[in-house]
Amino acid sequence: MAHLDFEKPIVELEDRIRELKLYGVREQGFESELRKLEERVTTLQKEIYDELSVWQKVQLSRHPDRPYFLDYLERLFDDVVELHGDRAYSDDSAIVSGFARLDGKSVAVIGHQKGRTTKEKLRRNFGMAHPEGYRKAMRIMEMADRFRRPVLTFIDTPGAYPGIGAEERGQSEAIGQSLLVMSRLRVPVIATVIGEGGSGGALALGVANRVLMMQFATYSVITPEGCASILWRDGTRAPEAAVQLKLLAGNARELGVVDEVVSEPTGGAHRDPDDAARRLGASLRRHLAELGAMDGNALVEQRYRKFRTMGVIHSLSPTDS
Repeated sequence: MAHLDFEKPIVELEDRIRELKLYGVREQGFESELRKLEERVTTLQKEIYDELSVWQKVQLSRHPDRPYFLDYLERLFDDVVELHGDRAYSDDSAIVSGFARLDGKSVAVIGHQKGRTTKEKLRRNFGMAHPEGYRKAMRIMEMADRFRRPVLTFIDTPGAYPGIGAEERGQSEAIGQSLLVMSRLRVPVIATVIGEGGSGGALALGVANRVLMMQFATYSVITPEGCASILWRDGTRAPEAAVQLKLLAGNARELGVVDEVVSEPTGGAHRDPDDAARRLGASLRRHLAELGAMDGNALVEQRYRKFRTMGVIHSLSPTDS
């Protein structure tokens, strides 16, 4: 398992525990040491993860072992049928989309996928979608709307791909069109930020009746590195930019950008992907049940009101001052 710098003390203790279990647990005296080490790991995890800085939490959102969309898809859904292509240019592997069953009920599933190995990362373009990826997503959304299937999106991208080819094929238009399509869907829409939620590339899958966010995910108009490069012409000041961007789950919940923060296992979702999926699944089921009682018009209206009230500033009247 890969680990971040601040996770090193925990990883070293866990390696020691594994060694004892493999080679020495049967010998006299090792049981006591094993119990002490396990207690120390629990204590150390709480001490470290309760005191993480903003930048360390940003690093957790990008952890190489963090569950990606396909990991949640495997653990939460059955009968997954992936659909490919935008019917205009090509298939974009940075976005995976199709239909699946959640507790026997058919839903549309759409999400960014980053990839783990070098080869897979290149194929998935590090989770940065081209315009054809968003057009593929829209095709699935419109199909779900036609057949009255809820839409579940999973956001995990540093941003839409900014290359020349993507711009030539209408990247900004595709993102804008996706926002429009999502705003008009007459079925329940739930978006979950599972890792990085970066810029318009994330928002293109984020216009939903309910927006959820994993505890150690991030959601921002720009990456900290990009912000630091623009403001100070110095990407090394990314940790400073991260603080100013207010991109953590707690910030997003406080500002009304997301509706619920889904707690993760101690140490982050990568420490126990099965438990992370279980927690997310419980939240998805609860919100689907609530939204299922609303008709199409009510869903569109609720979604509209939700986003129109974000960032509203109420000026004080003369009597209030």
